[in-house]
Amino acid sequence: MQRRAQRDPSVKRLHRVLAGAAVVPAMLIVAGCSSDSGSDDGKDKAAGSSASASASASPSPTVRAAVYKDLPEACDVLSKKTLDDLVPKAKSGKESQSEDISMRAGCSWDSLANNGVDGSQFRWLSVSMLRFESDTTRGAGDELAKEYYDKQVGDVQAAEGAEDTKSEPVTETGDEATAVRYDLKKKEGTFKQQTVVARVENVVLTLDYNGAGLAGDKAPSADDLMKDAKKAAKEAVKAVTGSGGGKSSGGDAESGSPSKPASSSAPAKD
Repeated sequence: MQRRAQRDPSVKRLHRVLAGAAVVPAMLIVAGCSSDSGSDDGKDKAAGSSASASASASPSPTVRAAVYKDLPEACDVLSKKTLDDLVPKAKSGKESQSEDISMRAGCSWDSLANNGVDGSQFRWLSVSMLRFESDTTRGAGDELAKEYYDKQVGDVQAAEGAEDTKSEPVTETGDEATAVRYDLKKKEGTFKQQTVVARVENVVLTLDYNGAGLAGDKAPSADDLMKDAKKAAKEAVKAVTGSGGGKSSGGDAESGSPSKPASSSAPAKD
């Protein structure tokens, strides 16, 4: 009977050694992968921290502050003497409705001087003011006011039904001012319309003044009406620049702009 071949003990030891040696590189590979993964996480965290720090260091957008922070009382911008000259025997001014009188304000007056059989003289006067605040997205208050000033002048010059329209610059009335005159014919008579649009820093002021001779009375002189309108506009602008505590000391601003769009100047009364 043939005997089984006996395995050499040294062969068994060699197999164990080779098996152990095969495990070691596998462990090293796993360890290496784990180590690389940790390194990437660290880089990602460092990059995130750097980006966050960079964002925090970015300066906030700023814009120069609007000069005037308030408006004067609209019905008080003209003196009693001026009102007596332009709208004789006028009653108290009628204040315009506004959600925020620090941003938008206005007042109007009218008078009718009855001359009996010779007819009567009608006068209507209105002052409106619109103030613009600086805004980081829209721009500085004075720039916004300038845009509105240009548009307002254009709207007055293109008034519906206006005849014989003439425009001229007005000096010493804010930063810039334009006077526009025209005739407006109505069934009651011909109204002589005078409008002065002025801008002082971030405030735009529009003064409307018109007159008419009714019931047979002769039409007033457009030159005289314009002279009075310019004088009144200059006085109203001074009221804006001298409004109590309204002037800013400068700096940056981020507040909003008017909540409502401005309305164009009022037409001559019917």
